[in-house]
Amino acid sequence: MADIALRFFKDMLVVSSPVAAALARQGVADPRDQALAVILEPETVEDIYRLETVAGPQMLVTPLADFAPARLAALGMEGRGTELAQASLAIPRAFKPQHLLVEIGPCGLPLDPSSKGSLVENRDQYVRAAALFGAEEFDAFFLNGFTVIDDLKCALMGLRKVSDAPVFASVDVTADGMLASGRGTLAEAAAVMADLGASVAGFATLADPTAAERLADGAREALAAQGADLSLMASLVVAERDPRQQGPTAENPYYAPDTMLAAAGALRSAGVQFLRAAGDATPAYTGVLAAATAGQDVVAEV
Repeated sequence: MADIALRFFKDMLVVSSPVAAALARQGVADPRDQALAVILEPETVEDIYRLETVAGPQMLVTPLADFAPARLAALGMEGRGTELAQASLAIPRAFKPQHLLVEIGPCGLPLDPSSKGSLVENRDQYVRAAALFGAEEFDAFFLNGFTVIDDLKCALMGLRKVSDAPVFASVDVTADGMLASGRGTLAEAAAVMADLGASVAGFATLADPTAAERLADGAREALAAQGADLSLMASLVVAERDPRQQGPTAENPYYAPDTMLAAAGALRSAGVQFLRAAGDATPAYTGVLAAATAGQDVVAEV
């Protein structure tokens, strides 16, 4: 795998869609069952990556994100973190992706930002999650699904205590730029990403292409105010695939794969480099993003 840092601010890149949604469509919806599938039924997960790879993404993401000790405990996987980490890398690696991202999600512990003990406890969750991959080969960590800024801070500080690998960081936001938790904004999160060593600042949203473009503009402006030079990533959330839907709605703008076409153009014009179809996306969504950005470079000045 090539060094992902060599491609920052150059060509447009597409990230594979979540494996969890594909497993759920096959009837494996419980997070514990999904983790067990990675270990005990890797061929099921391999089939998902096989279809996704044909769609043409340059970057694959590990099938699991629950590597923090608290998440492993919730799955009944205490003591199996290393096994899960190795299996999560081995499956996508077999498809020889150009780049491979290790996804780590929120640890889920209660967090009191006024308590040093609480902050340290949360930070150490991410230290231990990242340490599972210390000797493995991959391109970058992908902190994904964060909705609270203090949790994002703990995650970034935790990763930086044990690794100098590039970090993609993404927060879930609404169309108005608020974090999904209602506590903080995308601009504030982007500033934290810049301050704490992220390489790529990202957001995931259900918002339509026009609103998503505004979100990207806001993130870019927040980074510029910090004097930061970070690449941008946008994940477009598919709420529901519905071929009977007659057109985009506020609740479900990405009801069909071809809705990604306009979104890809709008986000590229806003300076976004990394694109992903998330939520209930299928390989067809990834394929549209890959086709829409094939051979295109990042818009350097917007």
